[in-house]
Amino acid sequence: MRELSSLACRLAHAWPIERWSDRKVLLAVSGGADSVALLRALIELRPAGASGRLIVGHVNHGLRGAESDADAQFVGKLAAQLQVEARVRRVEPVPAASDQGDGLEAAARSARYALLRDEAEAVGARYVVTAHTADDQAETILHRVLRGTGLDGLRGMRRARPLSDAVTLVRPLLEFRRAELRDYLAALGQGFREDTSNTDRRFTRNRLRHDLLPMAARDFNPEATEALLRLGRLAGDAQDAIAEIVDRELMPAITFEADGSLAIDGSALARWPVHLRREALKRAWQQRGWPMQAMGYDAWQRLAELVGSDLQKSITLPTCIRAARADGRIRLSRVMVGGALAVPMSDGFPG
Repeated sequence: MRELSSLACRLAHAWPIERWSDRKVLLAVSGGADSVALLRALIELRPAGASGRLIVGHVNHGLRGAESDADAQFVGKLAAQLQVEARVRRVEPVPAASDQGDGLEAAARSARYALLRDEAEAVGARYVVTAHTADDQAETILHRVLRGTGLDGLRGMRRARPLSDAVTLVRPLLEFRRAELRDYLAALGQGFREDTSNTDRRFTRNRLRHDLLPMAARDFNPEATEALLRLGRLAGDAQDAIAEIVDRELMPAITFEADGSLAIDGSALARWPVHLRREALKRAWQQRGWPMQAMGYDAWQRLAELVGSDLQKSITLPTCIRAARADGRIRLSRVMVGGALAVPMSDGFPG
């Protein structure tokens, strides 16, 4: 009986084996240290005779030419050596309008998740698994702080979220640091690929990773990464408590009408603090499928204040949605232009 490495033991605690060993799992492997370490650890953990199947998924965007092709070849060879099925896919480069800096990164990420979802559905995989680490989480939280975010954004990346009705995205390494994953690979004698774009300062994440976070640790707090992670956990706990109150107490006052509008009982919501009204409105807005990105803090605040007031007025929000109050009820509906519904531009917000 083989002895598990300490990293594999921790992974078994973070993502219990019984949840995935009898399922098909599509593991996103870029060829970098983090995803290669996760692949090796999952293989180490997978029980002999388990009925599930581990499948490696690699998306080659072709953005770095020969280097991208070499990554794909490395992943294919590694999967063959480990006797794991690999599905390596090449996708067309992202549109020219997004070929610089963060626009390029966001477009590539969106395309990658869409392809991984489609591949998972094609092979019947229940999970798509990625190797995002605690360091990635800290960078995400810091980025959102600087960009401006609410409490829910401060929690960072979720450990799991749906990609479709049949497929769930799982990030089991969010409590693991990059350095310990590299130590694990070194102990195995396992190589990996280095992505040269990870040092490109055009990308905000790289500036956070290589400039801002090291400066914060050097000049302000040696435990800056841990402080950000703790902030994310606290924000997540607080947001979960708020969501429970909103679902139980506030959402019953919001009706989803057959014509696509929302009808809100203002008197039922007016007694709640404005931040809870904002959360209820966001929840209903998301469920209706209306675009979110243009709705900044000021817009949500205006809407929450309208819901909590007794003024008979209407406001038009920056998403072609009009909120009109009459007789204690507020109706949210798409703006009509020339007899047709106005359709806002896509917010480009990744799912």
